[in-house]
Amino acid sequence: MLRSAAITQGFQRSPNRAMLRAVGFGDGDFNKPIIGIANGYSTITPCNMGLNDLALRAEAAAKAAGAMPQMFGTITVSDGISMGTEGMKYSLVSREVIADSIETACNGESMDGVLAVGGCDKNMPGAMIAIARMNIPAIFVYGGTIKPGKLDGRDLTVVSAFEAVGQFAAGKIDKDELEAVEKNACPGAGSCGGMFTANTMSSAIEAMGLSLPGSSTMAAVDPEKADSAARSAEVLVAAIAANIRPLDLLTRGAFENAISVIMAVGGSTNAVLHLLAIARTAGVPLTIDDFEVIRQRVPVICDLKPSGRYVITDLHAAGGIPQVMKLLLDAGLLHGDCRTIEGKTLGETLAGIASVPRSDQDVIRPLSNPLYAKGHLAVLKGNLASEGSVAKISGVKNPQLTGPARVFESEEACLAAILEGRIQAGDVLVIRYEGPVGGPGMREMLSPTSAIIGQGLGDKVALITDGRFSGGTYGMVVGHVAPEAAVGGTIALVQEGDSITVDAHQLLVQLNVDDAELARRRAAWSAPIPRYTTGVLGKYARLVSSSSRGAVTDQP
Repeated sequence: MLRSAAITQGFQRSPNRAMLRAVGFGDGDFNKPIIGIANGYSTITPCNMGLNDLALRAEAAAKAAGAMPQMFGTITVSDGISMGTEGMKYSLVSREVIADSIETACNGESMDGVLAVGGCDKNMPGAMIAIARMNIPAIFVYGGTIKPGKLDGRDLTVVSAFEAVGQFAAGKIDKDELEAVEKNACPGAGSCGGMFTANTMSSAIEAMGLSLPGSSTMAAVDPEKADSAARSAEVLVAAIAANIRPLDLLTRGAFENAISVIMAVGGSTNAVLHLLAIARTAGVPLTIDDFEVIRQRVPVICDLKPSGRYVITDLHAAGGIPQVMKLLLDAGLLHGDCRTIEGKTLGETLAGIASVPRSDQDVIRPLSNPLYAKGHLAVLKGNLASEGSVAKISGVKNPQLTGPARVFESEEACLAAILEGRIQAGDVLVIRYEGPVGGPGMREMLSPTSAIIGQGLGDKVALITDGRFSGGTYGMVVGHVAPEAAVGGTIALVQEGDSITVDAHQLLVQLNVDDAELARRRAAWSAPIPRYTTGVLGKYARLVSSSSRGAVTDQP
């Protein structure tokens, strides 16, 4: 029996029926499945401003398919708007708030299924964590990518604006061009247009079978996106009837498929954090080391921003994620027996896709001619990161550097040094106390990394942090350093001028200081006073796990 039907049948449940009549139920509706539509609509960010139209299309389609959809809202934080501010500390926290809110609404009202509609970066993993917790039939509808901005014949994204700040500080562009980039970078609705975090996670969800084929790269403003939302609702109603549940789909093989796709498309470092969190919730054994294993066998075959040439609308026109997956499947790099929300295997879903990319495009390359022979997300370890760290090495000619540490206790202090010209080629920048506990909230470092690129130092300096990086970041950057500084990780012991080695070839991030000296420094170290002790940030800092375990808050 459906969960919703169970609570609405019988005389003793008449108060429940009375409440449901008030929201539109009639005599024939009480045995229909109740579908929660988790609507992330908000005008606070272009990523989410178009979601209500998609939610309404899904609502109408679900009702036409024989369900009783009930819509409720959930929150978002715009990473792009909060970037470089104290507000960015709430970004990763919002993932947990989104997961908690969807779980609370669906389980509190005994809903039979959920269709989650999301746009900005944390909407996707937040919804997926809730979906894994509840294990009721579910589907995710991505709000879609933004179309590229245009200026002087070149495509712009939001990262173009961040990099322009660095270019302006270095005297490479004038104020008029800086303002022109700002005014043209984001032309309307949709999530940031490169293979940044939102598009990375939508691609991963498609690869895991929890969203419809081809839906992860559609443009937010194109009619096919709304049509896909309606079709998603129909598929969910069928999945409820067939009792297809998320944990049937979120297998170890499905996570490996998602990681393979992320490597192939050159996705965001944040995918490591989020997939670890979703897997932990789903009870699937997955560790940070698994990303390195898969990286060794999966090449980067998509030439996408931030380090490449193309945007996501170009990828979609070239065949999207189904084309990428078909190439990987044929090469034995995907598990074709994994099931999808449509009740098919991945192999069946991809059966009609061409085995070679179209010759009239070069967004998607054949595996015989990759951009990089191995994946771009390298897991580095060493005495600076005994639990691991994540380096994004796409676009870096030689991802190894040994140089003097330039130590900063916050993102703002580092950005000021870059913009003031105090960073030299060969430096290793260290930004610490920005981890899950120390930040709290593990801020993204797009402002300093973009400033580095804008000043032409992308291949000449390294940056390591216990914080995160935006999906728009590229260059010689190492994030998610664990253990973090706030809990006594070795990154807390680095001193100005210490020699540090970052070597992606050797998978090494090492503080070149002898053990006796490190022991002396450790004995003298004491944990800093927490920056927040109350409110959501204080609660998060008390509960959050290491980034090497996904930075989750609901598990020991």
